[in-house]
Amino acid sequence: QVQLVESGGGLVQAGGSLRLSCAASGRTFSSAAMAWFRQAPGKEREFVAAISGSGGVTKYADSVKGRFTISRDNAKNTVYLQMNSLKPEDTAVHYCAGRSGSSAYTGTNSYGYWGQGTQVTVSS
Repeated sequence: QVQLVESGGGLVQAGGSLRLSCAASGRTFSSAAMAWFRQAPGKEREFVAAISGSGGVTKYADSVKGRFTISRDNAKNTVYLQMNSLKPEDTAVHYCAGRSGSSAYTGTNSYGYWGQGTQVTVSS
């Protein structure tokens, strides 16, 4: 059983920054690919970023490329999402997700473990 707990969300002005954290417990974290997804009101959950088990491969949605950075600290069983140059359209509940395999994928169906989410609100 894997448990994921997100933190770091909040309210920020456009152009500002936030860093989300996701602490994992349970199964071997260092071999698990991790990802961030987000869901705005009335919209489907969408992919934001993913990182392989080793951290050597990262993937980003086009909408966040160049602004967001995903990273992981396997010694701390934690994955991060550094969000810079935030825009009002980034407003959403952000979810951490994990999978048993080490390859990073972009689809929600590839991930079997989910956190409860943390709200990110960007004001204009």
